[in-house]
Amino acid sequence: VRQRITQILTEAFHPAVLEVVDESHLHKGHGGWRPEGETHFRVRITSDAFRGASRVDVHRRINAALAEELKAGVHALAIEAKAA
Repeated sequence: VRQRITQILTEAFHPAVLEVVDESHLHKGHGGWRPEGETHFRVRITSDAFRGASRVDVHRRINAALAEELKAGVHALAIEAKAA
């Protein structure tokens, strides 16, 4: 799942910086958590594609790009995004 998220965000936003971290182990027992992990992620992304966009717009664009992953079992996505 982490690799798919990385690929999707790379293709959609051509980031200068991209880090996708599986934080599922931090959410053990919480809603959406699965023992095999890959349910809770943190994305740190810096891209020229976000220049001039509001924080809400950037988050909407990232969530839209990852819509299928979110439907398929990613329960939580923490986003740290900024323009390059």
